[in-house]
Amino acid sequence: MQIIKSLITSLVFICPLILRAQTTYLPEGSKEYQFIDRLEIKQGHFTDLNFSTLKPYSRRSIVQEAEFLDSARIANSTSLTEENNQWAGLNLTKIDDYNLHSILMDNSEWVTGSKESFLSKKPVLKSFYTTQPNLLEVNVKDFFLALNPVISYSMSKESSNNENIFYNKRGITARGRIANRIGFSTTLTDNQERAPLFVQNRITDFHAVPGVGFYKTFKKTGVDYFDARGYITFNATKYIDIQFGYDKNFIGNGYRSLFLSDFSNSYLFLKLNTKIWKFNYQNLFMELMPQFTHSGDNLLSRKYAAMHHLSMNLTKWLNLGVFESVVFGRKDIFDLEYLNPIIFLRHIEGTVGSPDNAFAGADFKANVAHHFQFYGQLLLDEFILKEITKNNGYWANKFGYQLGGKYVDAFTIKNLDLQLEINRVRPFTYSHNDSVANYTHYNQPLAHPLGAGFQEFIGVAKYQPAPKWYLNGRMIYYYQGLDSAGQDFGSNPFELYTARPMDFGFFIGSGDKIKVFNASLALSYELRENLFVEASYLFRKTSVGSGIGSGNTSIFGIGVRWNAARREYDY
Repeated sequence: MQIIKSLITSLVFICPLILRAQTTYLPEGSKEYQFIDRLEIKQGHFTDLNFSTLKPYSRRSIVQEAEFLDSARIANSTSLTEENNQWAGLNLTKIDDYNLHSILMDNSEWVTGSKESFLSKKPVLKSFYTTQPNLLEVNVKDFFLALNPVISYSMSKESSNNENIFYNKRGITARGRIANRIGFSTTLTDNQERAPLFVQNRITDFHAVPGVGFYKTFKKTGVDYFDARGYITFNATKYIDIQFGYDKNFIGNGYRSLFLSDFSNSYLFLKLNTKIWKFNYQNLFMELMPQFTHSGDNLLSRKYAAMHHLSMNLTKWLNLGVFESVVFGRKDIFDLEYLNPIIFLRHIEGTVGSPDNAFAGADFKANVAHHFQFYGQLLLDEFILKEITKNNGYWANKFGYQLGGKYVDAFTIKNLDLQLEINRVRPFTYSHNDSVANYTHYNQPLAHPLGAGFQEFIGVAKYQPAPKWYLNGRMIYYYQGLDSAGQDFGSNPFELYTARPMDFGFFIGSGDKIKVFNASLALSYELRENLFVEASYLFRKTSVGSGIGSGNTSIFGIGVRWNAARREYDY
């Protein structure tokens, strides 16, 4: 990865004259993501919102889109008609207006209009909370800084657990711009957590806490970890954004992603995003960690990955994308061939001797009737067409697909948004013939948290009955074939596929079949900008063919969070 770090240094310090206004990005779990989805679907036409397949979202882009749609809607209401105005179907509700104002206020460094409504009526000690969202905001010539606390504390009771469940996060986040050339963002948090029993079992099995990195035991059954993220950004040209840092990324339009999710730990990366005309093209170069077991203060090995995603607005309502990625099958070695941003990675993988784990895929997104969005992904690891047609469960037919739909203002109920999604991944997908090149990072899957060999159904309902109230419901059902009698049935991407007991007979659910139903409901109230109090309930039912691990659990909790995402246990 040293070559990437050197490249960034050269771009920043040797070529400063080409740098232009830069942007930072929305943190994961921000409330803005749901509203951006609504805007895109209700608008019905793709403009700058073709970036929404790639997360996190650029603050600059969402403000530009919000301001544009707001001005177009106002113009429509005063002078334009349905025939000559493509925004006539936008039809924002009063709650949408509130959310639109919130987006502009939370990302005020990019707002071009009046900011007077963002000011606090009663600043604290004259210097703090001069604006409603930010503890400390500095906005002077050549420098912008927004500094905020990060707090999340929740207490829960699990029916099958004698100990209380808790989550305690404290820290700070800052973002800013320097001389309109360099953007920066950093978040530092200290965390203690005692998760539900099924999550504790996962931590034990995978030697990893979902979503985070290095951790220590806390109060015997809890974990203690420090989470630090940060990056810098700049623009090489008007159309190319560059980001270098340590954080997470997500590729897809669904609740899950089969390409790249934000489920695993953060990682070092270099990202180039080119947006021009109807195209959006992203290059992502990543430094990852292969499977390991902690054994003292030893330097951990590294592995590397490269990903390309190209999307195009094929029509005003249809967006198509293609995806490719490769995980380098060698420890601590970065092949310079993979730095080429426009060549097919599969070709390079073959040129260097095919030691690596290469993937290809396609995705789509279609907006219909200002209320619906349909989306999907197809991931190809490897397959043999004649074996697929025989339906004989050939092990090397490794692929997955996702299909989903979103329905905003469902059944004419304003601000009720529904989502349905199906994910299906064949056994042995994401695995490889060595322990380095599997599609994982820091003992966690890079894509879907279940790994492979599963069928999953997801239903999500989000309702905002009033500006400060949020009701979120979710139901997940999946079945998966786990390893049985010491034999590998392809669900675990960390297992070498060469250890399979046979070549045929691998179907979804083969092995020790597990069925899981996970349902949750959360009610939140926003006391002030980005400060929430909430109550939640989770029910999980597990049935395993062997009987080991079967059972039910229910969890009721209350909590408060400030500039922080909700901690989810959605598997």
